[in-house]
Amino acid sequence: MNPTLPYAGIRVVEFTHMVMGPTCGMLLGDLGAEVIKVEPIAGDDTRRLLGSGAGFFPNFNRNKKSIALDLKQPEGVEAALKLIATADIVSENFKPGTMKKLGLDYETLQKLNPRLVYVSHKGFLPGPYDHRTALDEVVQMMGGLAYMTGRAGDPLRAGTSVNDIMGGMFGAIGAMAALRQRELTGKGCEVQSALYENNVFLVGQHMMQFAATGVAADPMPSRISSWAVYDVFTVKDGEQIFLAAVSDKQWLIFCKAFGLEEMLADPRLKSNNDRVRARDWMMPILRAHLAGRSASELAAVFEANELPFAPIVKPQELFDDPHLNATGGLAPIRMNDGSMSKTPLMPFTLDGERPGLRLQPPLLGEHTAALLAEVGYSDEAIAKLVQAGVTAAA
Repeated sequence: MNPTLPYAGIRVVEFTHMVMGPTCGMLLGDLGAEVIKVEPIAGDDTRRLLGSGAGFFPNFNRNKKSIALDLKQPEGVEAALKLIATADIVSENFKPGTMKKLGLDYETLQKLNPRLVYVSHKGFLPGPYDHRTALDEVVQMMGGLAYMTGRAGDPLRAGTSVNDIMGGMFGAIGAMAALRQRELTGKGCEVQSALYENNVFLVGQHMMQFAATGVAADPMPSRISSWAVYDVFTVKDGEQIFLAAVSDKQWLIFCKAFGLEEMLADPRLKSNNDRVRARDWMMPILRAHLAGRSASELAAVFEANELPFAPIVKPQELFDDPHLNATGGLAPIRMNDGSMSKTPLMPFTLDGERPGLRLQPPLLGEHTAALLAEVGYSDEAIAKLVQAGVTAAA
């Protein structure tokens, strides 16, 4: 345990699966908390997912310990309660009512430990929708994000699990706030985080655009941009690059860098707003002027002139990104099959250091015996629990 990390000494017991709940525990674990992942005997389903879920387990379960318990057996619940008795935080993201059926809900546990912080990650906060089954894609569709991401008439989910991940982050932020409140009051509380409300928070800027202007926000592919040059350009050999000039100063630099002084003299292009209004005829001129240059050549000119640009990068290409590798943004991670890869760390530093990887994603039940022994089980008792299928050890 690194005692310099801010949540060193805090114990989290999590009953989580998939992305939302595990993200909360991962963040707390990265910041020093001891996070104990309670898994079913067969293990978290994300250990076995294919396709887009194949990387879920290693990505969201670093810096955790694993104990395998069958919570359908009373002995499994008893072991869980003994672990919870040692915890500062309990985190869960099961369907509403599941933890209550197990006797592991906040109402029950806070009677046993009034200082407990209990984090529930759900699809919806309590209200008319809370009986619905939610997924990231469900709330993106009903919360305006898919509408804003896709073309008009073609709603499209964002290209990552934005609500699951951010919902877990807000769960962690709520837990941090609850710990601070506990310092002041001596009492814990229940924290609730939800996918739908997270999604609405994300599209709040578009809601407020309508409130401010009375004009509904157009989907991003068909929106009227606030900036005149803010586009993906297809250039030499079919390569693509994003280029921007978002101020009058940047427009001046851009035109001089690419020999477009005649456009500087055009009164129709004097200000950014003028250029936004002129995009229909201005952009084809710019595209034609830049089309013969390579993406790397354009990038070099933009970088030299401190203009915004970006190569169009695929996720798998980020493993070799020179900036991420030079700054310690990627850490060695053990995959489900035992092979090693790299994973992104949290996007912030503390005293110049990124919170790093202290524990590899755990093997199923890797810490079962040690954790049960810590809460009072003898070797013989643990062996009996294993034999009865109540627990499993790696």
